[in-house]
Amino acid sequence: MNSKIMVPLDGSQLAECVLPHVDAFIQGCQVSAVILARVVEPASPRFLGAPTATSKVDYEQVLEYTKRVEDDRKNSAAEYLQEVVGQLKPGGVKIQKEVLVGSVADSLVDFAESRDVDLILIATHGRSGVSRWVRGSVADRILRASNVPVLMVRAPGIMNASKG
Repeated sequence: MNSKIMVPLDGSQLAECVLPHVDAFIQGCQVSAVILARVVEPASPRFLGAPTATSKVDYEQVLEYTKRVEDDRKNSAAEYLQEVVGQLKPGGVKIQKEVLVGSVADSLVDFAESRDVDLILIATHGRSGVSRWVRGSVADRILRASNVPVLMVRAPGIMNASKG
């Protein structure tokens, strides 16, 4: 069976700790495609310091500003994914790059299911207890919401707090 693997990345070194595992899957399994995915939050004028529509500023200018900010975020994410492609050893496997806009976990789950992804390979901080509750975990939300199998890789050097 040729499989499609999705690898969510957020630009951090922690997220990139999955890359050696991606290479291992490419070499050891029948992988047909690897999809590197990065999600950018949608731009909102309210949180960008842009004037609100209730001010005297033209509403179209606010929308234009918001679109420019979102486009900049998407371009930056695409450039980052292109850099990551250079770190992989594709061995004839198709490497795709996808920039998604929306809520991170929801966007990744929806994308994986709509593109018939066979496996989501994602890094995790390995947090537990209060730290996990306070900060949340994108990897955990994906694991719980997805119908696609999820393989979580704990970043090296991270110890679970319960193990002391």
